[in-house]
Amino acid sequence: MDAIKISKLTKYYGKNRGIVDLNLTVNKGEFFGFIGPNGAGKSTTIRTLLGLIAPTGGRAQIFGLDIVKDKQTILKKVGYLPSEAAFYPGMKVKDALKLSADLRKKDCCREAKILCERLQLDMSRKVEELSFGNKKKVAIVCALQHCPELLILDEPTGGLDPLMQKEFFDILQERNKKGTTIFLSSHILSEIQHNCTRAAIIRDGRIIACDSVDALSKTNAKRITVQGQVELKKLDGVRDIKNTQGATSFLFGGDINYLIRFLSAFVLRDLTISEPDLEEIFLHYYEKGGDTV
Repeated sequence: MDAIKISKLTKYYGKNRGIVDLNLTVNKGEFFGFIGPNGAGKSTTIRTLLGLIAPTGGRAQIFGLDIVKDKQTILKKVGYLPSEAAFYPGMKVKDALKLSADLRKKDCCREAKILCERLQLDMSRKVEELSFGNKKKVAIVCALQHCPELLILDEPTGGLDPLMQKEFFDILQERNKKGTTIFLSSHILSEIQHNCTRAAIIRDGRIIACDSVDALSKTNAKRITVQGQVELKKLDGVRDIKNTQGATSFLFGGDINYLIRFLSAFVLRDLTISEPDLEEIFLHYYEKGGDTV
């Protein structure tokens, strides 16, 4: 059974585009990435899946259940972390966590304590007195403490310091190995590259690519970095030239043997050939529409 299956899902806000004709399948037990900058349609997709807003057209299922007809049943199986979470004023962390658990009619005390210890979250503090990062930790525990079958995370690491980000993803990897499906929406490409097996790229409300992270990262282009004076105007297949501290870096999409012969005419102090990272591939999809580099 698919964890998420989306067919021509569309959402308009009046005449304004939200998402258009989205088709996407997320396998049960998968760690899936959803990539796009702010305004691309990531949050609209998530809110529509969760029944927080009604679709304009199309349909979607979570664990075979219709997102409109079976909303309440779906929400019992899902943990949701919004990009920005709000809590009632005057509540302590432990009260917010208990309220979240009570709404699900579950005793989550043991799991909540474990998560708070790992995330270094003081349960006795008032939520309103916490920093933005610690408020995010409260939202994380609320989303994870009931051990849902599906985690839907919308820009989850905002406000977390690097150590807490690592601990957070360690927790997610542990959950995923136990069978939890994770749908991670992010514009931080390293999060997707280091944690997800597959990903979809969304642009202007439409999915423009969906494949394994390895496949999305592979092109026939190489990142070339040379130290020395090089004249690139006569070299075809060059783009994204960067000059920093005596080094010239560029993407090259032509014959590597031709490149070596071309560079041999110059005096070089060093030469590095590497694969472009996911961020460069992502920018390529946005600028070029996904054509092969």
